[in-house]
Order: sequence, then C-alpha cells, then structure tokens
Amino acid sequence: MIRTVITIDGMACAMCEAHVQDAIREHFSVKKVKASHTKGTAEVISEEPLKEEALRAALDPTGYRVLAVEAAEERKKGFSLFRK
Repeated sequence: MIRTVITIDGMACAMCEAHVQDAIREHFSVKKVKASHTKGTAEVISEEPLKEEALRAALDPTGYRVLAVEAAEERKKGFSLFRK
C-alpha cells in the first residue's frame, strides 16, 4: 500500500474536506482518504502511487491548490499471539 500526504491550500471547513475527499475518490482508486482543513492536508491510502500532476488536475478545478505531495510505501504491522 502507498500512503500519500497531500498539502492543500484553500480548505477552511468540514465541507471543504468533503469536497477534497470526493474529488480524490472520483478520480482515483483509493482504499482510504481523509482530509483535514486544520492541518491543510489530505491523507490517501492506495494500492498504486498517485501521480502529482493527476492530483493537481483533479483538485485545481474545485478551487483547492495542491502545494506538495509526499508518498511512501506503507507496510502493515503484523502481530503474533503468544500462548502460555
């Protein structure tokens, strides 16, 4: 899985977060997306990397501006069961 953090300018409220999340879901196949207007970011979990140019193209028409995109591979942390 790929975890992408997008820094976004222009979000001011919870409705802005919803608009950003909807735009990302509409243009990309994602597992999870969560935007935060207080942090000015959207965090996306996807199987494939998201292209910065495509993110800009998806969000610019909505009035929100992509300032930065950071992506990293995310690995699930495993756990083990111990028996006594």
